[in-house]
Amino acid sequence: MNADMGLQELTLGDLLDRTVKNFPDNEAIVYVDRNFRLTFQEFSNMVDEVAKGLMALGVQKGEKVAVWATNIPYWVTLQFATAKIGAVLLTVNTNYKTAELEYLLQQSETENLFIIDGFQDTDYVNTVYELVPELRSCQRGSLSSEKFPHLKRVAFLGQEKHRGMYTIPEIRSLAVMITDEEYNARQAILSPHDVVNMQYTSGTTGFPKGVMLTHYNIGNNGFWIGENQKFTAKDRVCLPVPLFHCFGCVLGVLAAVNHGACMVIQEGFEPLQTMAAVEQEKCTALYGVPTMFIAILDHPLFDKFDFSSLRTGIMAGSNCPVHVMEQVIDRMHMTDVTICYGLTEASPVMTYTRIGDDIRLRVETVGRALPHIEVKVVDPETGQELPRGTQGEVCCRGYSIMKGYYNNPEATKEAIDPEGWLHSGDLGVMDEAGYLSITGRYKDMIIRGGENIYPREIEEFLYRMDEIKDVQVAAVPSPKYGEEVGAFVVLKEGARIEPSDVKDFCRGKISRYKIPRYVLFVTDYPMTASGKIQKYKLTEMSEEIWPDRR
Repeated sequence: MNADMGLQELTLGDLLDRTVKNFPDNEAIVYVDRNFRLTFQEFSNMVDEVAKGLMALGVQKGEKVAVWATNIPYWVTLQFATAKIGAVLLTVNTNYKTAELEYLLQQSETENLFIIDGFQDTDYVNTVYELVPELRSCQRGSLSSEKFPHLKRVAFLGQEKHRGMYTIPEIRSLAVMITDEEYNARQAILSPHDVVNMQYTSGTTGFPKGVMLTHYNIGNNGFWIGENQKFTAKDRVCLPVPLFHCFGCVLGVLAAVNHGACMVIQEGFEPLQTMAAVEQEKCTALYGVPTMFIAILDHPLFDKFDFSSLRTGIMAGSNCPVHVMEQVIDRMHMTDVTICYGLTEASPVMTYTRIGDDIRLRVETVGRALPHIEVKVVDPETGQELPRGTQGEVCCRGYSIMKGYYNNPEATKEAIDPEGWLHSGDLGVMDEAGYLSITGRYKDMIIRGGENIYPREIEEFLYRMDEIKDVQVAAVPSPKYGEEVGAFVVLKEGARIEPSDVKDFCRGKISRYKIPRYVLFVTDYPMTASGKIQKYKLTEMSEEIWPDRR
């Protein structure tokens, strides 16, 4: 990796155009399960058609286009089509339920929403009709919603027609209304420093916040992520990770497009399909969180598949056990597997192991700073940089730092200090060689299998339950997921409910991974002398109460 290379002053559209020019006939996107294949030239043609169709609908520069969908082929098309016309792709977590989607659409002031039919037990079409009943009777393109005054258009990512919604074939057919001159003129007014991507993250405080990322932020981060894995146009990257996360749309898509590598995308993770994709497409890289790799390694048919094409990839989201890393290297042939660390606000990767690092560095650390990014460990109270080997809060600075949180200057100011350092809220220790180990969290966010969960969001939701007087949500250690959600509830006088009632209250309203796995009724909470609740003591208490937790 040549750290002397500078940063790219390019939009995501420029990035794609450059790759199309260099590798027009290379495969860009492959879906093994439906034999869907596009070369970079074919993919670019589809992007242009959808982009012009969006312009014909009236989508303006700066408008948000929310995508609530699994990893379907049109997802990546929309990622670049929105970028080419200066719109902002707003990625929506596929696990969201009604209350979460309502919050996101209102806080983001989204103008456009693209959906699929549904995911798992959530019907997206019915959810949208429930939130936006005006869709059933309005004329398409003239939506006027009482609850969402900014929302102008809803589109369905498929062939089926739904009242009030456009279909993708219709949008593509509208492309003829926009001339190449109009399309090029739109692209000419774009800057690499425009916001191109918004993702909602619980971060370390309060309700989810819309992280505003620019072409420059994520385009460059994607470039260095690919460089660090030594990607070339001959690489084939298997992506079973969600595109709505940076893991999918930056570490995956933008690392590949920057280097002309092929993306072998899966709509969702299923071990057998992933193994089949790796073998059939001769993938050279595979991405996943440790639990995904464990599911593959433990699969009864593992030995039936050929992994010899694999070389590299990324394992991220939580710490990797040593024996898992050893098996990934030995049995899956991923000798150059890499580990990285970051957060959405940093586009996202700030530290990364290097090819050639020994196993100890790959399981005990999250690597060292990527080129053009500074990382330091500070005293959380004073902000002073700490000596190597001392635990403190991890901070980073550089090209990748977000533009800010959407419509939330106070939270932005809290996250980024006047010198431009982003404060992660994570605790870590840096060794003499600059390798960082994450040791905990300064704040009390729960990470369940790679999903960030902020307790206050769940607490605020549970306060709606009539019987609950007070509730504190804290992490309960889990061998399977790292952490699970625990709710410690104080009931109102005379109230009589069971833990199952609390869980039932959540079902269908908040994501399944946020529903408390454990519920305990208490009379009070452990406090500091100044009256602050000590959540870490609730976590300690949980280990005694549920010693057999699984």
